[in-house]
Amino acid sequence: MSINYIILLNLRKNIKNYYLYVFALVFGVALYFSFVTLKYDPSLDIVAGSIKGGAAIGASSVLLVAIVAIFLLYANTIFIKRRSREIGLFQLIGLTKGKIFKLLSAENLILYFGSMFLGIGAGFAVSRLILMILFKILAIESVAKLRFSMEALQQTVIVFAGIYLLIMLMNYTFIKAQSILSLFMVSSTAQERIRKMPLWEIVLGLLGIGCIASGYYLSTLLFSGNIDDMTRLMTSMIVILGLVIIGTYLFYKGSVSFVFNAIRKSKQGYLTINEVLSLSSIMFRMKSNALLLTIITTVSALAIGLLSLSYIAYYSAGAKAKDNSPHDFGFAQVEAKERFVQALDKAHIKYSEVHMQPIPMEVDGSQIMEQDSRNTVISTLVVSDSSVEGVDLKPGEARFMDYYNNVLSSYMTLKESGGIGFKTMNGTIEQQLTGISGKTIMPYFYSKGAGVFVVDETVYEELAQGQDPKLRSAKGAAAADYFGIELADRSQLKDANQIFTDQKPGKMSISQYEYKMNHRSGMGLIMFIVGFLGLTFLITSGCILYFKQMDEGEEEKAGYTILRKLGFTQGDLLRGIQFKQLFNFGIPLVVGLSHSYFAVKSGWFFFGTEMLTPMIMVMLLYTVLYSIFGFLSVLYYKRVISESL
Repeated sequence: MSINYIILLNLRKNIKNYYLYVFALVFGVALYFSFVTLKYDPSLDIVAGSIKGGAAIGASSVLLVAIVAIFLLYANTIFIKRRSREIGLFQLIGLTKGKIFKLLSAENLILYFGSMFLGIGAGFAVSRLILMILFKILAIESVAKLRFSMEALQQTVIVFAGIYLLIMLMNYTFIKAQSILSLFMVSSTAQERIRKMPLWEIVLGLLGIGCIASGYYLSTLLFSGNIDDMTRLMTSMIVILGLVIIGTYLFYKGSVSFVFNAIRKSKQGYLTINEVLSLSSIMFRMKSNALLLTIITTVSALAIGLLSLSYIAYYSAGAKAKDNSPHDFGFAQVEAKERFVQALDKAHIKYSEVHMQPIPMEVDGSQIMEQDSRNTVISTLVVSDSSVEGVDLKPGEARFMDYYNNVLSSYMTLKESGGIGFKTMNGTIEQQLTGISGKTIMPYFYSKGAGVFVVDETVYEELAQGQDPKLRSAKGAAAADYFGIELADRSQLKDANQIFTDQKPGKMSISQYEYKMNHRSGMGLIMFIVGFLGLTFLITSGCILYFKQMDEGEEEKAGYTILRKLGFTQGDLLRGIQFKQLFNFGIPLVVGLSHSYFAVKSGWFFFGTEMLTPMIMVMLLYTVLYSIFGFLSVLYYKRVISESL
């Protein structure tokens, strides 16, 4: 029997175990090649905004390689251990370790590079679709052309050839380090069965749950106003991250066993076949895989959280633009405004004007603050009710606008009513707060997210006469007059925006439409990149869990044979396996979703105006894709059970 025949025989024999590995490799190469193709695609020069498309995609390709490389190295570790008996038999029949290494290298060469070139072909086939998706997200009107990049091909081959060399080095080290006896013992290590759960595991279990709960609780206080120092804020973030990661590890190490042991004790030893195949197995398996599951859960939570935040920002682009600029166009210079309205008149575009003269003011808000604070002075702007549509106040009344939609509401909780004091050069003018509104009345570069007070016209004139000149000079451009332009016909918005762009009115002028498109373009590119990186990690982590289930299935095959001989049907065993896989895949998924929910909830308001809808959509998509691997593992167990007898 020749070496070439052995190689082909091994390939045919092991292909059923390698099919998901091949799929993940093809998928990873296809994604990487597509990303690098986008990097070298000249059409990406169209992408506008502060984020350079090619540079962002190039940076993401490095992370993509890291994810795929770690997965391939880990998967190779699993498969080389599964083939340890085979390697031992080769040594028994007289093959040297060097020849065995050459045999495995040749086999891997065919499998690896065959899969790699399949992935390149798949990546080329879908590169145009990916580019179309990117253009759709960024709202770019351009034709996506199918283009094969030799630069992308060269980079892909070099990168994955490097990963192949690392895999070969790992195989060589493994073969050299093992004796014949140890090769036969690698895959026969039994799980320790503990009859009574030790006290330290119970303590670890409770401590894990406590750490996670503490991290969640601290995350709710992060931007509640209790932490008003940057050093304390950073320290709190590090503490939260540490608590959640340590708690997750202890959760898998002790909490799962503790909870399932309590359930088993409540049954008083009378367990059904479903519970024997699920609860008893998971109690001991998750302890040994605690570190792996912690990494998968943490990175899954990170991927879901980042994708949720980027989608929240993308989803809220329109509302963010409205909050940033309440009118279609805003100007701080009367000359720029005049040039623009003259051009609108010439183009027969109807509009209405808003004119505001903000006064920088310090306000004593001690009586309207919900909690005690060291700083009770609110530095803000004051405008007259005559310049705000729909607001009519009496002398002595004040209303606070642009509060609920900005960061101020997260740091400072205010009462709806109470006494406030406007500090002037002539003394403090007392007013009564009659309401708080989230309606934006001035652009962000005026209010800076600190809200705007509206008072009666007569009170406004009194405040204007007594204002502190130092405050006006400190505010600079934010103390200038504001001119807002609102179009009567929304269908003419693009034409008006083109006029605005052509005139280049300056930094203190803003277009709501332009801001929305720039914001959507920037966040859309981030969402696109994070989405593909998250999808790659989802596929690779799902494959890793699937490979672990393959290992467990082979180890438990003898137990299934005994159960079948005792009279249990294939359906009886399969129901227990389904219950087991629900926990094996469901627990890391639920914990990861929970981590990402509290992470997003703590600071989502920095990214957009709507949290639940975007986050739920991301979580549902992740859950559906993740569940596919649980379904595939059930099918694998079904085959193992059918072959057990």
